[in-house]
Amino acid sequence: MYDGKLFRSVTNTDNGEVDAATTFRYHQENSLVWADYSGGSIVKGFLMAKVGEDGSLDMVYQHLNTDGRFRNGICRSTPEVLPDGRLRLHERWQWTNGDGSSGESIIEECR
Repeated sequence: MYDGKLFRSVTNTDNGEVDAATTFRYHQENSLVWADYSGGSIVKGFLMAKVGEDGSLDMVYQHLNTDGRFRNGICRSTPEVLPDGRLRLHERWQWTNGDGSSGESIIEECR
């Protein structure tokens, strides 16, 4: 479901660091999903997730931002299949360092 897919951020709350310049390259082996991401204010990031029976992802993520700070958090992503067959992921996330705030974002599979 996720292997080899490339995603780009569509929306994010103000306390997030991912933006439209950030791309995610996903990989999958059975129920394990991982991705690397970069672009915009993200120098390099990685995430690892477990796939639920409904295709949702429970993940942890970490990255280095352009300010030279490491950030990490947890996220629950719920997939939506768009009319053209691409995936859209609705994400509810929370920082596990820094201020511990939470937010919501959407990423979509690139064409």
